[in-house]
Amino acid sequence: MTGFVCPRCGNSSPRYIGYKNGEPYCRRCISFRGTTVEYKPGSPKKVFLNLGYPLSDKQKALSDSVLDNFKNGIDTLVYAVTGSGKTEISYGVIAYAMSQGYNVGFALPRTDVVIELYFRLKDAFPNNRIVAVYGGHNKTLTGDCIILTTHQLYRYPGYFDLLVLDEIDAFPFKGDATLMAFFKKSIRGHYVMMSATPSKEVVDQFKKPGHAMLTLRTRFHRHPIPVPKLIKAPFFLQYFVLLSKLGKFLREKKPVFIFVPTVDLTQSVFAFISKKYPRGNYVSSKREGRQKIIADFKNGKYAYLVTTAVLERGVTVAKLQVIVFRADDEIYDAAALIQIAGRAGRKASDPTGEVLFIASKESEGIKRAQKEISFCNTFL
Repeated sequence: MTGFVCPRCGNSSPRYIGYKNGEPYCRRCISFRGTTVEYKPGSPKKVFLNLGYPLSDKQKALSDSVLDNFKNGIDTLVYAVTGSGKTEISYGVIAYAMSQGYNVGFALPRTDVVIELYFRLKDAFPNNRIVAVYGGHNKTLTGDCIILTTHQLYRYPGYFDLLVLDEIDAFPFKGDATLMAFFKKSIRGHYVMMSATPSKEVVDQFKKPGHAMLTLRTRFHRHPIPVPKLIKAPFFLQYFVLLSKLGKFLREKKPVFIFVPTVDLTQSVFAFISKKYPRGNYVSSKREGRQKIIADFKNGKYAYLVTTAVLERGVTVAKLQVIVFRADDEIYDAAALIQIAGRAGRKASDPTGEVLFIASKESEGIKRAQKEISFCNTFL
């Protein structure tokens, strides 16, 4: 049979089409199986936004524009630097949509960030039913606002009157045609995309009719994003450079994230460091109990964490310093390095911090990340 198009993910490539009893099926999305939710119109409800602090003038202007666009049927891209308060910018349109009884969703690629955002939105909207949906946590699928991973969007065909999608440039969403298809098919009304590092293709998309792009180049506290400093060292000396720089931060009683490019390196780098500085730990996508480790770090039990990209987004820690070990690894493109650098200086009470790239050479990713961050800082 030819011409088969998967009704779930839109795949038409024969490479991913199989046959059972003469009937075609799609191998690309076959693993996405579970309860789905049918669209039902809601009723207006009371919404109280407990933000706890005022938005900056620029945040408020963008928040109002996002809301106006939604009311006028325009999809919006919020192109804003790390630490600018993108999430808070979306609260206005979320509050309005919930008050109208619309089906509202907020999707992100990673489970860790979904969990953190769930608690933030529960605090922001204390009188509304906020629900989190992710792998292994999907018994409750409906609420006033559903916070979910992009992998769970297949459960909501034609469901969301408003869908906010943050971190569109993050793994595993970025470049995944199946997840993008689930995103598009889940939208009944309109959407808001948010990113600090959108691709050229995404930016071009929002220049078309029915779309709008809003930009914010400064952090909400009006302090510069720390520009990463490159420390070049031969491969065999990089461990000792790492020890030296980490020791300086620890003596200053500043918490540290040490980013490494692979899961295996989290353990080997931690094993090396911990011989001299034992009060640390490591996390990765394969590390059991990482949520507790991260919580313990935030509470001061650990002075540093060795981590993969699982902590490059969605985590805010006061006085945090950042080291990227082997920053010239091919896994680190400019977008990833910009996101990692954005972990430092996020708090208004402590808006500064150091970001160090330890590498053998200046890669294209390093060069572009430094250039983009410096450019954004000119808007202060």
